Amino acid sequence: MTYYSVVLLVLSLVFTSCKSENKNPDNNKSQNLSVMTYNIRLDVASDGDNAWPNRSHFLSSQVQFYSPDIMGVQEARPNQMDDLKAALKDYDVIGTGRDGGNKGEFSAIFYNSKKVKVEQENTFWLSKTPNKMSMGWDAAYPRICTYGLFTLLESNQKIWVFNTHLDHVGAEAQLEGMALILKKIIALNTANLPVIVMGDFNVEPDSQLIESLKQNMNDSKDIAKIVFGSNGTFNGFKFEEPVTRRIDYIMLSKSNHIEVEKYGVLSSSIDLKYPSDHFPVYIELILK
Repeated sequence: MTYYSVVLLVLSLVFTSCKSENKNPDNNKSQNLSVMTYNIRLDVASDGDNAWPNRSHFLSSQVQFYSPDIMGVQEARPNQMDDLKAALKDYDVIGTGRDGGNKGEFSAIFYNSKKVKVEQENTFWLSKTPNKMSMGWDAAYPRICTYGLFTLLESNQKIWVFNTHLDHVGAEAQLEGMALILKKIIALNTANLPVIVMGDFNVEPDSQLIESLKQNMNDSKDIAKIVFGSNGTFNGFKFEEPVTRRIDYIMLSKSNHIEVEKYGVLSSSIDLKYPSDHFPVYIELILK
C-alpha cells in the first residue's frame, strides 16, 4: 500500500466515526463558537520595522476586537506568549514550546475562559517519537501539535481542537505529520465529537495534503455562508504586493452538527504595516 493510500485510509477511519450521530442528551442546544488561527511571526530583530515590539500591541488589539472564543497561534516564542497572556486578560492558554517546556516556538491554543473550559490537553511532536522533543522525517525544524478537549459553557457541548504548524521544507514531514495528527484524533475521539484541525500547514489548496484532507474534512471556507477578505493568507510583510498564497486553514470534521456562518481572512493594516507576515483566519460557526 502506498503512503498516499495509507493517508486516505486514516482519514476515512477517523471521519467515518466523526460523522456518527452524537446522542449525548446535553448536546441538544445549539451554540455559536468563533475560532481563529494566527501565525503571529516569531520575534526576530532582523525584521526591523516589522519586529515584534513594533507590532505586538496592534496584533493583540486586533485579537481583542474580534474576540475569538478559541485561537490557535503559531511561531509564538516565550516572550510573545507572555505579551499575549498579559494583553488577553479573559483568556487562558494550553501548550508547550517545541523545544520542550517553555522553550522554542509554541503552537498554543488560547481560549476565552468565560465561554469555554478545557477538559484535556497535551502537546506532541510530529515525529516517530511524538512523546519527546524530536524532529521528524525531512523536516527543517521540530514541529508540534497542541490539542484540547473543550466544553462550551453555555450548552455543555464538547469539541476537540488541534493546532499545528507543519514544516515549511519537508514534504514528507508535512504528510507524515498530518497523518500522525489524524491517528491521534482516532485514538482520542471515542465519543465521536466534532473536531477542528487548524494552523499554518505551509501548503496551498492544490497540494496533495489538502486534497487528501478534504476528502474527509471540510475546509471551513468551502462551506461558509459568508466568505470575506483575501484569498491568500501569507503576506510576507510585503504591503505593496498582492497576497496570493493560502497556507493557513481551519478544517472541520464532516458533520451535520457544524455549520459555518462566516469565514474571513483579516487583512488589517496601520500606516502600511501588517501585524504579522500572515493574515489571521477567522470563522464563526454553530454547533447544533
